[in-house]
Amino acid sequence: MKTDPVDTLPLTLIADFHPSLDVAQVLRGQGIDPDRARPDIVAVARDVIDQAQELLAPAAMYTTLPVHDFHHQKVVLNDGAAFEGPLVARALAGATQVALAVTTIGPALEEQVDELFKADPVRALALDGAGVAAIGAVSKMVVDRVRAEASVRGLGSGMRASPGQEGWSIWQQRALFSVVPAEQIGVCLADTCLMLPRKSNSFVVGLGPEMQPGAVTCDFCSRRGRCPWRVR
Repeated sequence: MKTDPVDTLPLTLIADFHPSLDVAQVLRGQGIDPDRARPDIVAVARDVIDQAQELLAPAAMYTTLPVHDFHHQKVVLNDGAAFEGPLVARALAGATQVALAVTTIGPALEEQVDELFKADPVRALALDGAGVAAIGAVSKMVVDRVRAEASVRGLGSGMRASPGQEGWSIWQQRALFSVVPAEQIGVCLADTCLMLPRKSNSFVVGLGPEMQPGAVTCDFCSRRGRCPWRVR
């Protein structure tokens, strides 16, 4: 299926994020239900918030490319980059354009977590949870911005999907990084295709006149009934 030609949008770099964190987000970032957390764990989560905010250096880069071809489970973009797999096919079904993004909170927080584990593992886990919450908040800000810009252009937007989720190979990070020069915001790929700094995220969002964000990737995961990280 070939789509109508549209212009490629320029790369956008954002470094003025100011995500705010609360105790519940820090606890969820650790995989802890805020309603069941022990008082001492809640106290540590509250105590690390200011430290986490000082360590954050959020940044994001994204662009939008037209879809050139969509056949079975393979999506080819106009610059030749291609994504393949059941998850990405579901996420981009009906898209005429694809927004591609990389986000990060920088290396300082995870470096502090690594150092803290030697002396205070409970605080280290709380600080790591704050980092998980922060990269989630930054990524949501980017998705919201992508959706708003698409809406101005008369386009709907679909679900967000990331390489490495069930149904989309982690090795396809390379295709995404061939489009988004994430090194400009300090993010690179290890030999395993995991991102460094670790508190980084990469994803695509399908855009098109008929696209709707009614699903999330968790809906298609085999662990959806028992995963504490599930998006609800």
